Amino acid sequence: MPIYEYICDDCKAHFEKIVINKQQEIACPNCSSKKATIQLSVFATAGNGSGSSSPSGGFSGGGGGCCGGGCGCH
Repeated sequence: MPIYEYICDDCKAHFEKIVINKQQEIACPNCSSKKATIQLSVFATAGNGSGSSSPSGGFSGGGGGCCGGGCGCH
């Protein structure tokens, strides 16, 4: 079951939702609006420790922030 990231079109809250089927109704947990836009997700991969595992080449913005994996701060 995929987890999708959304942004509410009304209150601009960011949230995640497990989607069982495409017809499932999505509602914002903050304001209960049913208007939400799916976001492009960035995912982490396991590396062998010989370099950055970040798909953006070490860019630390987005995808969980610092220490969220692959940011190179340690």
